[in-house]
Amino acid sequence: MPPIRILALVAAALLLPAAMLAAQPARRIPVIVDTDANNELDDQHALAYVLLNGDTFDVKGVTVNATRGGGDIRSHYEEARRVMALCGVAGLQLHAGANGSFEAIRPTMRQPDFDGKAAVDFIIARAEAQPAGTPLVLLPIGKLTNIALALARAPGIAKKVRIVWLGSNYPAPGEYNQDNDPESVRYVLSTDVPFEMVLVRYGTPSGTDAIRVTPEDVKAKFAGRGPRATTPVMGRHGEAFSTFGDYSVNLFAHITFDRTPPSRALYDVGAVAVLKNPAWASARRQGAPALIDKHWEDRADNPRTIVIWENFDRDAIVADFARTLEHPVVATP
Repeated sequence: MPPIRILALVAAALLLPAAMLAAQPARRIPVIVDTDANNELDDQHALAYVLLNGDTFDVKGVTVNATRGGGDIRSHYEEARRVMALCGVAGLQLHAGANGSFEAIRPTMRQPDFDGKAAVDFIIARAEAQPAGTPLVLLPIGKLTNIALALARAPGIAKKVRIVWLGSNYPAPGEYNQDNDPESVRYVLSTDVPFEMVLVRYGTPSGTDAIRVTPEDVKAKFAGRGPRATTPVMGRHGEAFSTFGDYSVNLFAHITFDRTPPSRALYDVGAVAVLKNPAWASARRQGAPALIDKHWEDRADNPRTIVIWENFDRDAIVADFARTLEHPVVATP
């Protein structure tokens, strides 16, 4: 065989592994979404964003909790079920979690039917089954109760999970998810577990409050989009829908817009966005602060560190959400 041809074959053989590697699909992110689904309308959009990015997320299941808006746990469960039906997911597990607070539930966890047991046990089971080296992302976009209870009930899962929480106005006080169960926030902050806070920061450009859409955005970018359900789904306001995009329009029709121009924040969508593309926000690691009463106390020298997400690219995130509805990839179990 001529020397030139031999060299060509050797070169091709050396390049083959790299070409094969490039052809491999990206590894999907294993995730459980934990949501107070019937509160406002951002939870529904964040849940749909995960469920319709099946090429990015390996969705293990959905758990719900109840915050002070949106009724009891059954209402949140039913709203999550509606969104899942509109997104066309089949066989994906949905579990009811905590009605009450971490502080009230924790002493009862030895009881066979404690508040939130189904969700807590599901989180633990999925975390324990997660292969080493690839953490299960717990994506709480409501209060942290279910997550804190799971960590308290099975401390060993802390080594197998990554918690990305939509919550807090840090370093300012307050925020809805935080205020619904501050003891659960304190518990997670005090636990040696990977923890990231996707900041809300009401009224500032640096938090997910800036991920806003106008009525015109909703009608032009969301209406009619998403997979089409074979059986119409009754929305929480009584009408029937066949696409999540049309349900989105209906949800916005029953909520008050604010600011100038009139708009509404899709807060929780920001937490999904930073998982899908970390370049759509900025992240920094710091010593975990302490939540003292309702105020934050910085502890820069704290060896227990957390990640803070802020400065979200509103335009890129809203455009990708609309693109997801236009070209959905439905999650599969």
